[in-house]
Amino acid sequence: MSQPLSVVIADDEPLARRRLLSLLRDEPGLSVVAECANGVELVDAVRARSPDLVFVDVQMPGLNGLEALAALEGERAPVTVFVTAYEEHARQAFDTEALDYVLKPIHEDRFRRAVSRARERVRERRAAALNQQVVRLLGGEGSTADAVPGAAGLPASEPRLSRIPIRTGDRVMLLDVEEIRWVEAEGDYLRFHTRDTSHSTRMTLSTLERQLDPSRFVRIHRSTLVRAAVVKELQPLTHGESRVVLHDGTLLKLSRTYRERLQQLLTQGA
Repeated sequence: MSQPLSVVIADDEPLARRRLLSLLRDEPGLSVVAECANGVELVDAVRARSPDLVFVDVQMPGLNGLEALAALEGERAPVTVFVTAYEEHARQAFDTEALDYVLKPIHEDRFRRAVSRARERVRERRAAALNQQVVRLLGGEGSTADAVPGAAGLPASEPRLSRIPIRTGDRVMLLDVEEIRWVEAEGDYLRFHTRDTSHSTRMTLSTLERQLDPSRFVRIHRSTLVRAAVVKELQPLTHGESRVVLHDGTLLKLSRTYRERLQQLLTQGA
């Protein structure tokens, strides 16, 4: 069974807090660890409980929701969903890198979508944390992304993964990134294709992309990532479409969105 998501809610209106609690009780795998009536209580609760997820009203006495999140800047920030009666506040919320916002009065379907997005973001964070832990255990192996500083959302000074942890039952196998030819997304899982076989693990493609060296691995489709060294050629198709041909003959669809980046990378490696 997966670890429950810890949740903190913050709203100065008791009725609003009760509404959030009622909706969250119907969501499996969520555990509300604190209720807050203002921004000061929210900051204290986040620091004390380190929740995975917070639902925050924007307008609150003392510190408002935006100010409370700003006070936590630089600390371990939880995934944040703002709950507000004012759409202009919702737009401000995205300046704080909030995941989502829900307008009051809360509609159940909209709330469920926000929770679903939050679950996915927490899964990404946990997968990234596991990978980083494995890297540390391996002595910090990995190269830095000097060729493309800060690419894919990861600072150039942070070590890239050289091995990918693959869970097999109760065991964890370490897959060397040099063995990876291409990766495809399969729902909540990724399938890593090597020369002779393939391996699957629970992770998102965005999470993986941020931790691989962008001078060696490149996204070619929203569900496909490839190691540049195994690309043989790009083949144009009809209607402006293209496909990628690997040295082993594998054919992969190339999205227009990612074509320019792939061409740049292949040109640099020529």
